Amino acid sequence: MKLARFNEATDVVLRKVATGAPRAPYVPAPGAKVMAPRHVDPIVSPPDPRLIARLGAPRAARLGLLPWRRCGSDCVVLAEEPAVFLRHKEELSRALGPIRLALCDRSEIRAALTRIAGADLVNRAETLVPIGESCRGWQTGWARLWVAGLTICLALLISVSVLAPVFVLLGLAMGTLLLSMMLKAAALILSFRKERHVQPSVVPVRSPVVSLLVPLFREAQIAGHLLDRLGRLDYPEDRLDICLILETGDEVTRATLARTDLPSNIQVINVPQGSLQTKPRALNYALDFARGSIIGIYDAEDAPAADQIARVVQRFAERGPQVACLQGVLDFYNTETNWVARCFTLDYATWFRVILPGLQRMGLVVPLGGTTLFLRREAIETVGGWDAHNVTEDADLGVRLARHGYRTELIESTTMEEANARPWPWIRQRSRWLKGYAMTYAVHMSRPARLWRELGPWRFAGVQILFLGTLVQLATAPVLWSFWLYPLGLPHPVVEAMPALLLAIMIGVFVLSEALSLIISFRASRLSGRRWLWLWAPALLIYFPLATIAFYKAGWELLTRPFFWDKTDHGAFGGADVPGVIARPRPLPHQA
Repeated sequence: MKLARFNEATDVVLRKVATGAPRAPYVPAPGAKVMAPRHVDPIVSPPDPRLIARLGAPRAARLGLLPWRRCGSDCVVLAEEPAVFLRHKEELSRALGPIRLALCDRSEIRAALTRIAGADLVNRAETLVPIGESCRGWQTGWARLWVAGLTICLALLISVSVLAPVFVLLGLAMGTLLLSMMLKAAALILSFRKERHVQPSVVPVRSPVVSLLVPLFREAQIAGHLLDRLGRLDYPEDRLDICLILETGDEVTRATLARTDLPSNIQVINVPQGSLQTKPRALNYALDFARGSIIGIYDAEDAPAADQIARVVQRFAERGPQVACLQGVLDFYNTETNWVARCFTLDYATWFRVILPGLQRMGLVVPLGGTTLFLRREAIETVGGWDAHNVTEDADLGVRLARHGYRTELIESTTMEEANARPWPWIRQRSRWLKGYAMTYAVHMSRPARLWRELGPWRFAGVQILFLGTLVQLATAPVLWSFWLYPLGLPHPVVEAMPALLLAIMIGVFVLSEALSLIISFRASRLSGRRWLWLWAPALLIYFPLATIAFYKAGWELLTRPFFWDKTDHGAFGGADVPGVIARPRPLPHQA
């Protein structure tokens, strides 16, 4: 065997370090002849931090190797398997000089790295994205100055005319509404077009290792059921690296997992405390420990289709390296809960089955979802991982991938998750998303000329409609709502001051907008395999105003606590025991 021949050639070998009761670490004298190693416990006998620094803690975590100690002129490296050590022997030798092997469990390597280099790994996770593309430089003082400036502008307009600010806001609302309608209409038309079949550019000889990152936080109700769902994934177990990510101090989830017999391909990654606690920070930290060349993201409540990973691997093989990201479709398994859940399902069906595929077909930036997201490892490392300070890290990542020349595609595979079906928790969740949208837009527009050069005029315009247009529509929605007074026979000062032709045009735009929404809802419900959902489209008139409340909540938090993560609780609607996908949705529009 290779290991036997390797050990026979060594001049200096290690003394076996017992893994039983703790004792003082043994350090052999230079040139000592001792027994061949069986196992070393790096917790009982801690490694030399200087050796870890020479290889680099992130690289050691990625390889699953731990530079331990000097033994004479040689550096002892701990590995779970001899094959891993031999595969990276040349790289280790370049960094550490002459090397020797000792065996150690991968979980012990993780624990030792966390203990020795945890602070450095956490700092790296929090600052991985370059400052120019991150919102960690967000200053609430500057945000307050902007608000104060806008308030002064409104006051000046009021001094000219009481109705002047209303007309300005009405103009903004109507302009963004028209642009949004044009974008939605284009996406609707494209949803009827078929995508041409692409022959695989690379035929994988062997299934690549896929790492699934699953952040968990206070998931007592659903963590165990998540393991059952992930266990149904139809992909070779030895090629599936499942990383359950826990925050330090989360004893609730830790206790739940302690009662579960975890398969060998699941590793639990504990994220040390840092300056903040967000999902993207946890993902950055876990990325260093993930083994896969493809990185997938799931949430705790997700129920992915069994063949989802196989489809992802096949699609990446069919596309060139510029397709760096695949976004799966999200749907809900508790649609029947109440009217909020039904509207949420229809909202998601519109977004994932009409709007996002349309953006892809138009070559625009695709804002990503936070789950059922798959990335080429090389691409995510090139763009600097996730922005740890952005509370809508998925949408931000979509923009940064586009800025670096990568493309995102939708994939015809569905993950079922739990709809947030209570009004106030829904508002809290949506406020976090909108706060992230605002911060993402502010960060990427801090240097608009550079953004224009990197995206090009077409995608630059798309970012304005998607991000700024969405925020302006929600901010000015109350101005539009006030016009409901007119058909109810109540006086409206703006209507009385508005020319009849302009009023007729505005009413026509309103009617057209609602008609377009109904048509898109019908198309989305059909593509989702739930045509009956279209009957609930009129309820969206009550559902979407909740988003405006969420917008103002997000605005307040931007001024007070911009990095606060308003967590969504899972398992509230019986979704924990859902066996899997309960509906068979129709293919995406570009696959239909």
